[in-house]
Amino acid sequence: MIPDSLVALIAQVDGQQTAHWQGREVVLFNMPWGEMAISLQGAQVLHFKPSDDSGWLWTTPTPEALPGVIRGGIPLCWPWFADERYADESADRSGTFHGLARHAFWRLDAVDEHAEGIEVHLSPTERLHSQLTARVVIQANAQRLNVELISENIGDAPVKTSGALHTYLAVDEVHNCRLEGLAGARYLDKLRDFAEAEQQGTLAIRGGIDRIYHSNEAVLLNDGVRSLRIAKQSSDSTVVWHPDTVLPADTPADAARHFLCVEAANTRLDPVWLVPGAQHLLGTTLSRG
Repeated sequence: MIPDSLVALIAQVDGQQTAHWQGREVVLFNMPWGEMAISLQGAQVLHFKPSDDSGWLWTTPTPEALPGVIRGGIPLCWPWFADERYADESADRSGTFHGLARHAFWRLDAVDEHAEGIEVHLSPTERLHSQLTARVVIQANAQRLNVELISENIGDAPVKTSGALHTYLAVDEVHNCRLEGLAGARYLDKLRDFAEAEQQGTLAIRGGIDRIYHSNEAVLLNDGVRSLRIAKQSSDSTVVWHPDTVLPADTPADAARHFLCVEAANTRLDPVWLVPGAQHLLGTTLSRG
């Protein structure tokens, strides 16, 4: 579920093409295996659609103008998640909830095509952290979408960091959604001042939700029409979020009914310590359930 203007741009593409949308440079793919759109602001996958299915990601029809960011797709939260900004004491943190990566501009380093799909490599155009570097690898084919955020400590001291792949999944109706795979997991409820509780059985979305589950398991999302499997790598936090009626300014009420965020993350529950020379790969993989 993406804006009509982006749908129209992709329909004009045969293969790969760079275009401008909402003031941003975007890389568009329209290939036998399906469609994908990536914004070079934030290295953000905005759209993914296998050839025989509807789109798996949601993007707001009313995105903010630059220098704001686009809500939807898979924003990168790096090098910190939410307001836990302990990653770099020298950074200017004004207006940088969820870190710097989603505001930054990225370059397209390589696109490797193969028989089944593509692999896309991106890196920031400017340095985002005094000791850490980041790069993104996106793999797409007719069966799955895989996004990897790779951090490396190129400094001379250990660095504590956090982050997330803030995935907005397209759903038929959010209040019909069920999530399996979290039963028995402890979670922090951000709507109840981080109160801790345990998930009992299947998670049904009935209203606003903002929880950090302490879990490294894959989950299955069913919205009554389609099932998607959300797996992850090097993540012990699964964030589930929907604002219900307390909507951000860039999200119309009729559009908000059609997304649910299920995020692979490293949060206060599982921050990452990187020693000099070490790397960390945070990954999420979407596939049919």
